[in-house]
Amino acid sequence: MHCGAKVVDMNMKTCTLPDQCFEGSLNFGIAKTVIATKCCTTDLCNNKPATEPGKTNPNGKKCYFCNGNTCTGTLNCEGNEDHCISGTAQKTTMKGCASKLMCTSASNPQIQGFIGGDISCCQGNYCNSASSTSAGLLLLVTPVVSLLMLS
Repeated sequence: MHCGAKVVDMNMKTCTLPDQCFEGSLNFGIAKTVIATKCCTTDLCNNKPATEPGKTNPNGKKCYFCNGNTCTGTLNCEGNEDHCISGTAQKTTMKGCASKLMCTSASNPQIQGFIGGDISCCQGNYCNSASSTSAGLLLLVTPVVSLLMLS
């Protein structure tokens, strides 16, 4: 886990299902969480710590992030962070970058512990703003209204 300049490593060892073995990243700008699991299939094979994830570089994807009450900051996504994410946890709005697995596996107990609230993910640059959601809805509704008027 990364919070500001401080890195906290958490090493956990347990038995789990194969679908809970993955690597993912969740970046809210002021805090970043990277989950890197190492899974094996033989008895007592988890006697060594998982290797630490390497440094990632910006990948060209850009999302909004929140700083205080303002959610207009630009965040350069890194590595496998290919989605923008929006969420609410304990009445706090969070926006940032996430890898696909963090979005599609949000019900996974390991991930739910880091997110702890309702989330939504999208794929376009800056798609996690309130205005892009309403604009997308407008673009979806316009053809339906036009179709009804022409019928």
